[in-house]
Amino acid sequence: MKFMHRHTEAHRSDRIGWLRAAVLGANDGIVSTASLLIGVAAANASHATLLVTGMAGLMAGAMSMAAGEYISVHSQADTERADLSRERAELASDPKAEHIELANIYMHRGVSPELAHQVADQLMAHDALGSHARDELGISATLTAKPLQAALASAASFVVGAALPLAVTFVAPEHSVVPWISGMSLVFLGILGAIAAKAGGANVMTGAWRVTFWGALAMGITALVGHLFGAVV
Repeated sequence: MKFMHRHTEAHRSDRIGWLRAAVLGANDGIVSTASLLIGVAAANASHATLLVTGMAGLMAGAMSMAAGEYISVHSQADTERADLSRERAELASDPKAEHIELANIYMHRGVSPELAHQVADQLMAHDALGSHARDELGISATLTAKPLQAALASAASFVVGAALPLAVTFVAPEHSVVPWISGMSLVFLGILGAIAAKAGGANVMTGAWRVTFWGALAMGITALVGHLFGAVV
């Protein structure tokens, strides 16, 4: 059999799983830690208290992100496995109906009935379960859930993100720690948004603006709460 020359293309869909978890973790690390530090600083806490609070927030956040991602993605993986098990049983009990179902999917996509049945024949002969998983269930090797990968990427990126405002707190003058944390954290968020957009092939400016805006909103609200709480106490 003669194969045609393959055209190589650089797609980014294989990055979706770890990229989503990494961006989420880093963004949450910066925003939550910076907001926590700003809120506590606005309540007139000491510099030492800020550092302890930041370290506690870093550790608690990393563990929370890892656990949350693992549980969430594992639930998705469990659902995928259940769907595949059900599809495997249906293929074993009524392959003819499954063939018709697969052919109908292709016909709805614009393939002629005759060709749709030929494609279904060949794909089911090659990999029946894989064909139904991909075209009926939307499950593929590229997009399948990977709980451990998501948990590790999320936790590691959270630590990196949280360490940035914490480092600013360590070196910033005590009398101007809030402006330093908020200003530098917005810079970090803008860079993160730009990098994530670049890695995903999206618009860099849009990615940077989106992340920065929501981070500024979170820090502003937390600073207000901390200021009001400090005034009451």
